[in-house]
Formats: sequence, structure tokens, C-alpha cells
Amino acid sequence: MKKLEAKCEIDVEFYDLDPMNVVWHGNYVKYLEKARCDLLEKIGYTYDDMKKDNSAYPVAKMELKFIKPALFRQKLLVKTEIESVEPSLNINYTITDKKTGEKLLKAKTMQIRVAIDSMESVYEAPAEFLKKIEEFGGQKS
Repeated sequence: MKKLEAKCEIDVEFYDLDPMNVVWHGNYVKYLEKARCDLLEKIGYTYDDMKKDNSAYPVAKMELKFIKPALFRQKLLVKTEIESVEPSLNINYTITDKKTGEKLLKAKTMQIRVAIDSMESVYEAPAEFLKKIEEFGGQKS
């Protein structure tokens, strides 16, 4: 599959900071979720569409590499890239300073499709998701 990319902007808010006046490490997960939702919206296959396909994609694995802390009022750019959709949805993330391009964090998530009605894992992506990915610019391998 061709790698699919999108970019999402994040403004660091005061409530995201820890006592050291840098972004608390747990808030990066929130930033990744925002970027992932933005990517799915751009593809045209949102979490609402997943529900219509009796599907959920819970995070099964997450890797974070902290490079440099983000600061209050900093403008961030989160680049998301779908690496694969079968047998699991694998997304790579890079968070950079929007102005300088300096890299702050690299991350990966692995999400497993689950049939909502049975709560069983499914290792094939829904047909509609594959169609939207192809339309967005990817090709099924």
C-alpha cells in the first residue's frame, strides 16, 4: 500500500503543561488522537463510519519517542502516515515545531479492528475503508 499522509496543527494550551512548564507527557497521546481523527476525516472514513461497518479500532500498541518538550503557545504540526491497514491499522506520527520544523516527538500506533457486536478481532479492513483509502491515493497491496 502506498503511504498516506496528512498534517494537523496543534496549539499548545496552558492546561496541557506540567509543573515544569512543558507539555505533560500524557497530553501527547491526545495530540496523536486529534491527528488520527483528522487523518480519517480527510480520508473520508471517520469513527462514525466505522460504527456503521460494525467496527471499532482500539489502540493495541503505542510507542512514543520524546525528543524535545513542547512549550506553552507553541504551534505544532503533527504528520500522520498510514503504514498499513491489514492485518492491523498502523500509523506513524511525527510532531514538529510548525515554525522551525524541529522534531519534538515520533510515535507509532497499532490498532486492531474489532467487530462491535461480537467484540472479536477482525484482521481485514472494511471494504468501505479500503475504498476510501484507494480514493485518497493509496493502493491495496
